[in-house]
Amino acid sequence: MKRTGFSGADCPVARALDAIGDWWSLLIVRDAFDGLRRFGDFQKNLGIAKGMLSTRLRKLVELDVLELVPASDGSAYQEYALTRRGRDLFPVIVGLRQWGEAHLYARGEAHSDLVDQAGQPVGQLVLPSRTGRPLTWSDTKVRKVGARKR
Repeated sequence: MKRTGFSGADCPVARALDAIGDWWSLLIVRDAFDGLRRFGDFQKNLGIAKGMLSTRLRKLVELDVLELVPASDGSAYQEYALTRRGRDLFPVIVGLRQWGEAHLYARGEAHSDLVDQAGQPVGQLVLPSRTGRPLTWSDTKVRKVGARKR
């Protein structure tokens, strides 16, 4: 069955999922945040087939989420580094992590923790209003707009 593409969708969520919404791409980005940079390290950590990893990395580079840079050890190899666009995915990864922690683990079940540089647990993500008041889904609505005038 052919996959439906959403690259031209009116919905920003659909476009984002079309770009980076498959689990391998998000796990690659997660691993990049954890400091992985080399093809072999991604492959070993994820247990993903080399061809599939190559395809996902190529797409993430095309999307300017990752970029190829000279190897940090000075060797002739290249490594993958997060671009600004890639680093902007950090709250998405943290949000998925926090949702998973809250809903997919039994009480007391072991899992990795996200901590700051001082070793303190990271606080819960909060969506603030322009005035700083925390928002929930019921405080928002999607406003449909027509094509923007240029």
